[in-house]
Amino acid sequence: MQRAGVFLGFVPWIVFSVVSGPSTWGWAALAALACSLILIVPGWQRTHSMSILDATGLVFFAVMAVLALVLDRATLQPLEDRAQLLSSVVIALVAFGSLALGRPFTEYYAKQSTPREYWSSPVFRRINRVLTATWGLAFVVNALCDVVSAYLGGSSDVFNWVLPVIVIVAAVRFTIWYPDHVTGGLDQDRSGSPAVAPQA
Repeated sequence: MQRAGVFLGFVPWIVFSVVSGPSTWGWAALAALACSLILIVPGWQRTHSMSILDATGLVFFAVMAVLALVLDRATLQPLEDRAQLLSSVVIALVAFGSLALGRPFTEYYAKQSTPREYWSSPVFRRINRVLTATWGLAFVVNALCDVVSAYLGGSSDVFNWVLPVIVIVAAVRFTIWYPDHVTGGLDQDRSGSPAVAPQA
């Protein structure tokens, strides 16, 4: 699987989370939108396709940027206060929505480095269902951390930074480990991508 592609798909969301704040929310949306375009355009020119995560990010950040430009500060305040919660919820919905549709969002990235004959194999499908569910759960946890911090008076450092970072790092490590674990560390193909067995 092209693991780097999955991680790159989250870069605009990370930029938005890191940069967004009471006085920088609009700039965060614009920066994330620019990041999305930089990452999406080359792939679109090559394949005329994009992942559901990329498409959602493009729409989400474009809407946020427009709102930041046209709404006054008082109207924007509720969005500014809940920016990280909103982005976590959107990503979780993308993950579980793609699972419900039978098209886990990680498949888009996996197909870029996995031979076509393996795309319909049970192992390939299972790996991507598990990885997509993992990322969905990671952002559900992050959303809950935001809720605890904002509404239940939890420690801002623990719930705003420590736990979310631990959860994301755990999801990254799992994404790196799980495909090779399932396939039994099969020999890599010539492109350097791990081979995916056609059967479980």
